[in-house]
Amino acid sequence: MKIYFSGSIRGGRQDAKLYKQLIEEIKNYGDVLTEHVGSSDISHELSDSKIHEQDMKWLNEADILIGEVTTPSHGVGYEIGRAVALDKKVFCLYRRQNNKSVSAMINGSPSINCYKYSTVKEAQSLIKQIFNGC
Repeated sequence: MKIYFSGSIRGGRQDAKLYKQLIEEIKNYGDVLTEHVGSSDISHELSDSKIHEQDMKWLNEADILIGEVTTPSHGVGYEIGRAVALDKKVFCLYRRQNNKSVSAMINGSPSINCYKYSTVKEAQSLIKQIFNGC
């Protein structure tokens, strides 16, 4: 299975360590095409158009998109919207936070399965459930 992991890069790297932990769990179920999202050292060598081209190639190849959507990101929202348009399975994870809510466009979509979590272990358990149901 080819898996597209989506998480905020330019919107903030405060969750890079978390993304890496989630990606490590996801790798148990297939090939993560976007493993770099969990890296603390993101290369900025490619132009924006090359990044878009590369990411859309990976998204087209993917069987499923797993997104961590706690940190708002235009890019993540775009990727999710494109995945839905491509009729991909889409699952989003987000942390419970008192003063923040996930976008209604993501959480309210019938094409997107959203899951709240509090700890990394809980998120890893949700990932297991997602792939056991695929």
